[in-house]
Amino acid sequence: MQFNKYFDHTLLKQDATREGIEKLCLEAKEYDFASVCVNPDFVPLAAKLLKGTDVKVCTVIGFPLGANVPEIKALEAKKAIEDGATEVDMVLNVSLAKQGDFDLIEKEIHLVKEACGSILLKVILETCLLTDEEIVSCCKAAMAAGADYVKTSTGFSKGGATTHAVALMRKTVGDKLGVKASGGIHSKAEALAMIEAGASRIGASASVAIMKE
Repeated sequence: MQFNKYFDHTLLKQDATREGIEKLCLEAKEYDFASVCVNPDFVPLAAKLLKGTDVKVCTVIGFPLGANVPEIKALEAKKAIEDGATEVDMVLNVSLAKQGDFDLIEKEIHLVKEACGSILLKVILETCLLTDEEIVSCCKAAMAAGADYVKTSTGFSKGGATTHAVALMRKTVGDKLGVKASGGIHSKAEALAMIEAGASRIGASASVAIMKE
């Protein structure tokens, strides 16, 4: 796969503006990234700006805490897809993972996947808050629920992607799911290290700077 196609070009800041999203989409078209990743309120704008290109419109669900009830996450995903989202990154309920309630995590992911249908669903684990055993169990729940990808991080917690977490996730899901490394990836060397560890997608706000290296 071409290097540029690993990237979900991301702008999820609270103070993101219309102008910022317009710049994001322009850059994504120029570099032909895999997708842009924006908050749900900017999905209609991104979909309009990227119409006619092969750059996907990705959005985030239950972001950044993952603490919404499953029905709200499913509704949020459905609405985002109606607005033009072609990929969905949902934050799983980390509290459930810490309590060992992986059956409930599976049910939650399954409910959101039902809302997504054929739309690609990535499940954000927030690996910096989980033990290795919890990461493995979350990955297994995501596989059982029909998710398409597992993803390391929101970028809004105490840590981002690590090669250790990516390698563990890849080992757990094998070739059944994609693995997205996201959070704190700022250089080409860091991106390549994540790919080497098993990432099939990179979430980054520094995508353009990385491509220019």
